[in-house]
Formats: sequence, structure tokens, C-alpha cells
Amino acid sequence: MRPTTSFIFDLDGTLTDSVYQNVAAWKEALDSENIPLAMWRIHRKIGMSGGLMLKSLSRETGLNITEEQADRLSEIHDQAYARLQHQIIALPGALKLLNTLTDEKLKWCIATSGGVETAKINLQALELEFDEVEIITRDDVNHGKPDPDLFLASANRMGVPIEQCLVVGDAIWDMLAARRAKATGIGVLSGGYDIGELERAGALRVYEDALDLLDHLDEIASRP
Repeated sequence: MRPTTSFIFDLDGTLTDSVYQNVAAWKEALDSENIPLAMWRIHRKIGMSGGLMLKSLSRETGLNITEEQADRLSEIHDQAYARLQHQIIALPGALKLLNTLTDEKLKWCIATSGGVETAKINLQALELEFDEVEIITRDDVNHGKPDPDLFLASANRMGVPIEQCLVVGDAIWDMLAARRAKATGIGVLSGGYDIGELERAGALRVYEDALDLLDHLDEIASRP
């Protein structure tokens, strides 16, 4: 019997329309510490873990963001993100895609660079409960994306080889982490990156969003 495909999904920008709320929350946090940074630069880092993002932004701005300051920034981001949660909705086809995979007995897991509380906000938009789904958050691993830890932990949680997993994500950081994990990356455009960027980062296929992926599921998934 041939191996079936298992799916690992990013959350922000892949299953939920929450990327720009994330950007706004980080902008509020950075402004609170008098760190001037254009929102487009923040957007380019969404998908990384907060800690890695701040290190990257430190390199770009030449500013030294201390560990204590990073903790404050993360806390302010989380508070701002929570205030914006009423704006966060499921992306087209996201819940239908997950339900279809379940109906077809294909395993799936969510892997997010966010912590538990931000993950719960996004799952609420998907009408899912945290305790009822397979999910790996930044709190469960040592390193966030673009390191492969989140995806390796997801495969381990599902009890499948990482080589049999498709990683679905909206950011280049998802595709780079998938490549490092030896999984196959599948890109979606719903987070703001374009086809060329996702393909150069390693995406085998790129779809508009979860609904478009669902419509082409036969192109990428091996069924039982």
C-alpha cells in the first residue's frame, strides 16, 4: 500500500485572515518602545517566531533590542493582537478543507509560530477548540520558523514520517522551514507573498488560498 499524504498547516495567513492584524500589533509594540519601523518591513517578517523576528529587525535597523525589551515588545504585541481579534476571520475554504481531509482520513496538524493564546484566537475564527485539534505552537519547540522544529514536531505528533508531509503556508519562512525539515512545501497567496517568492523559497505548488487548494487537492494528495 502506498503511503498517504499528511498535512501540516501554518495558521496566520494560511487558515485565518490575520496577517495584517499581526503587523498592526507589532507596529504598536515597536512604537511603544520608540523603534521606528515601516509596516511593510514588519510584514516581511510575519511567519517567523517573535524572537527571531526581533533579532532580524535588530540587524536591519542597527538597534540593539535587549532581552528585557524583547519580552516587553512580545507582551504588548499579544495585548494589541487580542484587542484586534474581532477582525480575524477564517480564510475562504479553510474549514471546509480541514473537514474534507478529516472525512478522507488524511491526517493534519497545525503548526504556528505564535504562542498558545494567539493560537486560540485564530482557532476561534475557525470554529475550532484548542484541545480538539492537533496543534504545535512556538511554546512547544526550541526554535521557530525558518528552523524546522515546528514541522518536525508536527510530524511526530501525527506519528508519520516528515517526508510524507505537505507543509501548507503563506510565507517564505514556511517554505524554508519545510525544505529544512525535508517536507514538501505548498504555498498560498493569502498572506501577501507572491508566487515567485514562494517558489524560490521551495514551494512545489502555489494556490490562491485554502479554497483553491481544496479544488486542486487531487494534484498533491495521496489518498488511503
